[in-house]
Amino acid sequence: MTKTIVSPASSILPGERFCATYRLRVDAASVQARARALALEQSIEMPLEAVTQPWVRDRVVARVASIEPVQPAGGASGFDVTLSFATRTTGLEAGQLLNMLFGNCSLQPDVELLDFEPPGELLEALPGPRFGLDGWRRALGLDGAPARALTCTALKPQGLSPQQLGELAGTFALAGIDVIKDDHGIADQDYARFGQRVAAVQRAIERAAAQRDPGGRVLYAPTLSGGPRRLADQLRIVHEEGVGAVLMCPMISGVPTLVELVRSEAAVPILAHPAFAGNVRIAPALLLGRLFRLFGADATIFPNFGGRFSYDRDTCRAIARRAREPLGSVPAILPVPAGGMSIERVDEMIQEFGTDVMLLIGGNLLAAAGTTGDSVLARATAFVERVRRAATSLHSDRPACAAPAP
Repeated sequence: MTKTIVSPASSILPGERFCATYRLRVDAASVQARARALALEQSIEMPLEAVTQPWVRDRVVARVASIEPVQPAGGASGFDVTLSFATRTTGLEAGQLLNMLFGNCSLQPDVELLDFEPPGELLEALPGPRFGLDGWRRALGLDGAPARALTCTALKPQGLSPQQLGELAGTFALAGIDVIKDDHGIADQDYARFGQRVAAVQRAIERAAAQRDPGGRVLYAPTLSGGPRRLADQLRIVHEEGVGAVLMCPMISGVPTLVELVRSEAAVPILAHPAFAGNVRIAPALLLGRLFRLFGADATIFPNFGGRFSYDRDTCRAIARRAREPLGSVPAILPVPAGGMSIERVDEMIQEFGTDVMLLIGGNLLAAAGTTGDSVLARATAFVERVRRAATSLHSDRPACAAPAP
């Protein structure tokens, strides 16, 4: 079956428009009616014949731009349907953009949001990353240094006291790890209150970093959690304690919160965590790679292939590509493959993603090293050294004209 053009992404509607693509699991006999129903559901939520205002019909109703049959490898056949939307229906705001893209139809089990091409108005209106890929390197004092992957680990398990978390963070900092983040489950529990934990961890990192290299920098990214009032208080503590980064779960705390509060007030790089992102049928590359980037994240964590999650290699490549590809004037952000990664896979990950990446290894540093401080230090140091050796090897093996990994 060849591609069917139903309606151009048209010039008959005044104002800027954008396109979004959905995969519908329907048969050929019903796809056109289903596509039209999807366009109405995602724009006016009512029968077209009930609309009496010509301007609503002409300017507000989404239009079906194209329908294309697909046969995914190993999956059920279906159709990719592209809809054309009026940009102004988004209110030029992140939450309403998500609503227009996937609000009601997220409740319909036969549809998945695959892609979205942001128009110029939205690129200008959405904040994008404040720091981006290059900003992480500047924050770490690495701008101008030979390119290498950044290293990251997580403080865990949940349940440790602020003092215990500080001791672990100091060990990681002494090993030379670039970014030390809270495990995303560490929030503001009574056994590790945010203010006490952040103060203990930040001081420990500063002492260890100075001991290792008086001019060196290590960034701590505590988890921001809760509603706007609690987040505002946590951001105040971040500023007072001199913390260098923050971690946030946009799908839990809310995309508008990321845009209007955290991105606006943090003044440090934002590491976006994918918790709860798998609860929606939005293509991971679109959500984690492109949308989080548009909404203000400076780095995006995703479950890497071969770990304890089910993302395959192509999905991970697509996330990394969306994080770093040209997108108007929006800076590239760091892809952060994670989820059951090990030191033994460092070379493989750098070969796959290049040096514009942050490698996150958490539990493996603790499980493989045992429980004593000396063994954790040795394992973390081995991680840092392995990353630096791999970067050197990658640069020496690649021809001068070769492109970085996608």
